[in-house]
Amino acid sequence: MKQITRIVLQGEWAAGSEVDFVELDAEDRHRRRVVLVGAHGATYLLNLPRPRQLRDGDALVLEDGAVVRVTGKVEPLVEITAASPSALARIAWHIGNRHTDVQVMEDALRIRRDHVLEEMLRGLDAFLEPLDAPFDPEPGAYAGHGSGHAHE
Repeated sequence: MKQITRIVLQGEWAAGSEVDFVELDAEDRHRRRVVLVGAHGATYLLNLPRPRQLRDGDALVLEDGAVVRVTGKVEPLVEITAASPSALARIAWHIGNRHTDVQVMEDALRIRRDHVLEEMLRGLDAFLEPLDAPFDPEPGAYAGHGSGHAHE
């Protein structure tokens, strides 16, 4: 099993130079210690001091300097838009009030498909577009700060 020595963020490494990739959903990309299996069958050990949110496009650097790309697994999502920025902010508040993972896009929000939340969002006049895509939710205000807060 090959050891992962560090993580390099998307855009900070030469995309296309990877020797393998691991495909993970959003939940599986938030890890401290895990054995990952690459698309070519190789195994890699991720062993970090603290949990870390891996993002689609990040690189896992191995002991020998080779790079394994992190690829976000396609998940059933819904993209949420609204008639105005203030309406979208109101919708975001309601989503956050339910402690639901959310991905913030330029003019939209994305959440995992959930018929109860979708019904609530329709009641808030949100425009909903079901889609299948990698999910990169916000890590949360307390992520990585070692505060001991219950949401870590």
